[in-house]
Amino acid sequence: MEKYYNDAIIGNTNIVASYTKQGELLRMYYPNRDYKQIIDFFHTGLKINDSAVVYLHQDINNMYNQYYEEETNILNTEIFNTYFNLKILQTDYVAIKENILVKKYKLTNENTIDLNLNFLVHSGVVSSPNNRASGLCKNDTLMQYNHDYTMCIFSKEKLLSSQINNTKANIQEGYVKDKDYVGMSADSGISYDLGVLKPKQTREFELYIYIDDSKNGLDSLEKTVDRIRKLDFKTEQEAVKKYWKKYLREHNGLQLNLAETPKNRKIMEIYERTILLYSLLVNNETGGISAAVEIDEELKKCGGYDYCWPRDAVFITYAMDILKMKKEVEKFYKTFCKNTQSRNGMWEQRFYTDGRLAPCWGYQIDETASVIFGVYNHYQITEDKKFLKDNLKMCEKALTLLKKYILDILEEKNKMPVSYDLWEMHEGTNLYSIASIFASFTSMIKIYEELKEEFTKNRVKQENVNKEKEELRELNVKIREFVLTKFYDESKKSFVRNLEDKRTDISIIGAVTPFELFTATEKKIQNTVERINMTLRTYTGGYKRFEEDHYNGGKPWVIATLWMANYYIEIGETKKAKECFDFVVKTSSMHGFLAEQINNETMTADWVIGLGWSHAMFVMVLKKMIENGIVK
Repeated sequence: MEKYYNDAIIGNTNIVASYTKQGELLRMYYPNRDYKQIIDFFHTGLKINDSAVVYLHQDINNMYNQYYEEETNILNTEIFNTYFNLKILQTDYVAIKENILVKKYKLTNENTIDLNLNFLVHSGVVSSPNNRASGLCKNDTLMQYNHDYTMCIFSKEKLLSSQINNTKANIQEGYVKDKDYVGMSADSGISYDLGVLKPKQTREFELYIYIDDSKNGLDSLEKTVDRIRKLDFKTEQEAVKKYWKKYLREHNGLQLNLAETPKNRKIMEIYERTILLYSLLVNNETGGISAAVEIDEELKKCGGYDYCWPRDAVFITYAMDILKMKKEVEKFYKTFCKNTQSRNGMWEQRFYTDGRLAPCWGYQIDETASVIFGVYNHYQITEDKKFLKDNLKMCEKALTLLKKYILDILEEKNKMPVSYDLWEMHEGTNLYSIASIFASFTSMIKIYEELKEEFTKNRVKQENVNKEKEELRELNVKIREFVLTKFYDESKKSFVRNLEDKRTDISIIGAVTPFELFTATEKKIQNTVERINMTLRTYTGGYKRFEEDHYNGGKPWVIATLWMANYYIEIGETKKAKECFDFVVKTSSMHGFLAEQINNETMTADWVIGLGWSHAMFVMVLKKMIENGIVK
């Protein structure tokens, strides 16, 4: 089943779950942000009087309204069935100290007749020949398990019936029931008798999903379920609400105090949702940062998103520093980056957030350069020399590879692997990649200068560092000359993205911001921006990544549009910066999530909703716009 759109995301430090705008639970990850995804499908419904099943997430008579409880990761979905005049408030949240997802239902009969309600659950978990899932119903609990975990679905109320095998054969008729309590089935069903709901009467019902790593045996699991049943979930929900509100206050790094306007309310919503989203993308054990919650597990349209790219993560850590997430940023560099660095100094394309190598498809030199750049960026905010000292050897190891790579290009030796660009689609000698190396060399010079007192007692080290700094300065002069000579197309009056493929690309702006190979006011950069506006700006005001970009229909990207906003701020073109920023704000999702792309026809968030890099660019640009008085 295709599940391309995560409209809402909730979680805690171990669980991340995503939903549609109709309140359907799409995905559930445990114990990390990106591994494992447990849910194949999770459908809830009601048999009302003599009806067939009325699915809560999908029925022709259902009307929906969804919203987060203000300043939290508690999700509310209002469902109104117009045929039966039944109003349902579904509230979903994950407990803070327990691996429990709570689904709370408040049902109100707005009809003039009695409604006899039978609540049904049809749950399918991910199964494979190498880790097959089965079902077991015991102690009024549906346990769906494989070698790695057990997912328990239960309530404080008694089960009416259960069905382990072939639930789909009869659940459409509004019932689940068979003789088996255990079976080799990846999908099973349970039901509860909620009784008769009289007109104007309200009834509440709670369903719990608990995940366990299955290491302690069935008896221990049943005891845990018994313990959970005794919890006061009103207290739990209040604790979740207080936790997220406190988390938001603690990470309000920009201390936003905007004038009360509809647009500013949306800016505030995106800003707050960014903070709450980042808490769900970071692996608290390793510091790894997931790019997004996955949307395409079967890789039908893309190569997957639920991994940690060093490149993406460096942009995200820049935003996280603005949001006072110092501990998370330092864990990324001091733990995740150190543990994932290869012997030769490089970082591969992407990793699982626990630090294990993820599926990759190419050499990407900017991944390595970005880490050094990010280390110094973090220092600029914290001024913590111990952090620089702790990461010095890691950066020096990466530096060795980067010098070898750039010399191979400058001297035209062609012995190093060909690198993909940052979009991971085109191999060659890429301007963005070379600009990132330039920035890493500049950062390394500054790191050495900040740590010069550390070398005063070691004359040999001091001499080597001075020699290294001089070599890096000379290399940066050569890099700039090389780019000016090789990457500027006189016929187009524009920089091109790489030597093999000379299309215009928004990433060329990376040579200005953030990598500072050029200044924003240099004539050749201004010429390039003119060409970008002629070729990449769409009729709606958003920007595509590059000429002839056909990925997912070639839509404008949030990253590309905010990159242009960043550039315009640099040159003082506040009106144009505001136009780009406003385009992103007005096309954000209903909950304030930023997507990877924008649908030009509907002017709505498209494809990956809740992309960490998009949110990072938003925070970075918002900070500059506030500082320049563009947003008030």
